[in-house]
Amino acid sequence: MRNKKTLVLGATSKPEKYAFRAITNLVDKGHSVLAIGQTAGEVAGIKIQTKAIPLKNIDTVTLYLNPARQREYYNYIIASQPKRVIFNPGTENPEFYQLLTLNNISYEIACTLVLLATNQY
Repeated sequence: MRNKKTLVLGATSKPEKYAFRAITNLVDKGHSVLAIGQTAGEVAGIKIQTKAIPLKNIDTVTLYLNPARQREYYNYIIASQPKRVIFNPGTENPEFYQLLTLNNISYEIACTLVLLATNQY
């Protein structure tokens, strides 16, 4: 299995949140993780940034932001040219699907935790 450099957008240091569990599971499975959230913190040794950071060679962006909050990141994500964007439950966004398609970026409507648990990540 190769390391898939992943940006977790909507990261949080609250253990009860799915974004927290995604970061932990990604790290456990050996993926490099970048995390951006509203509040600075740390999860599994990964620092949560509160501002957009320069991205290079991103394989996957996994979203934990509702569609309204995603808008400010459209250009940022498209500019980073990830191989794919994962829309976790509650983040589905047809407007963004269209923009990704126009920019030749694939997307999945899936759950990062399930993909990791079933070795489909």
